[in-house]
Amino acid sequence: MTIRATPRNGVVAIAAPKSGWLELLRNHVREHMLIAAGLGLALLVVLFLLAQSITLVIAGTPPPGLLPALLGGVAGFATTAIGALPALILRSLPQRIEDSLLGLAAGMMLAASAFSLLLPGLEAGTAVVGNAALGAGIVVLGMGMGVLLMLGLDAFIPHEHDKTGPCGPGHERCGRIWLFVFAIALHNLPEGMAIGVSFSQGDMSVGLPLTTAIALQDIPEGLAVALALRSAGFTPALAVLVAALSGLLEPVGSLLGVGLSSGLAAAYPIGLGLAAGSMLFVVSHEVIPETHRNGHQTSATLGLMAGFALMMVLDTTLG
Repeated sequence: MTIRATPRNGVVAIAAPKSGWLELLRNHVREHMLIAAGLGLALLVVLFLLAQSITLVIAGTPPPGLLPALLGGVAGFATTAIGALPALILRSLPQRIEDSLLGLAAGMMLAASAFSLLLPGLEAGTAVVGNAALGAGIVVLGMGMGVLLMLGLDAFIPHEHDKTGPCGPGHERCGRIWLFVFAIALHNLPEGMAIGVSFSQGDMSVGLPLTTAIALQDIPEGLAVALALRSAGFTPALAVLVAALSGLLEPVGSLLGVGLSSGLAAAYPIGLGLAAGSMLFVVSHEVIPETHRNGHQTSATLGLMAGFALMMVLDTTLG
């Protein structure tokens, strides 16, 4: 403890020292025991699946979709950067247009989760176990792991949203740039994982439409992130740079997605379910509430429907 004399009345105040990061995390775990347990379980599953893939790589049989997955992740990074560029000259968009664009991105993510992740996952799960109900159960297990993973990361990573402010343990000790970076990472990591999982078996009919959809929706998402950073007081160049660099999480996530779904036979449907659950969590927990927060629910919903329809057409055309 430190003892500090205050100027008024000579009163001596005893102030406790600031808690360290480990103590902050320990207290946060105590407050969120169930979420912490779920995150630990999800991480154990992910590490187990990654270990199976690593053994195959050591044995000289790398995943067949490694290069396409990496290229898909790079495409997501590139379109995020392209989408952020207009923020160099634009300070803001009309809120209704911004909410409509985010709704479009949400619709594409929802449709991608359904058509490019869950449906192939159900088919792969049935093929693995020879039973449709058990195959669906494997995919649902993966979805649950994806939700637990994102719920835990959202609770235990300090980050900040444009409208709702900072959250997470130790957020008051992080610079605002880092809080925004962590928030963007929570959006882009599951998208990269989805790309990696979809290419992990070398099946272009699964990976190509999903990657196309994610790359397209990254354009309005990159712009929205850059404009949010500008409205938070960042310079135009810094806002664009941070938004663009956030796209680097997509190639990283794509490598992670390939790794966790290329080992055991059941790893592929589990990985597809995990990626779908992660994306559905982000859409429901973050994107849709953001588009409805400003009173433009109708415009945002129409954008979502348009995005869903566009992704459905892409999946039919490219799948």
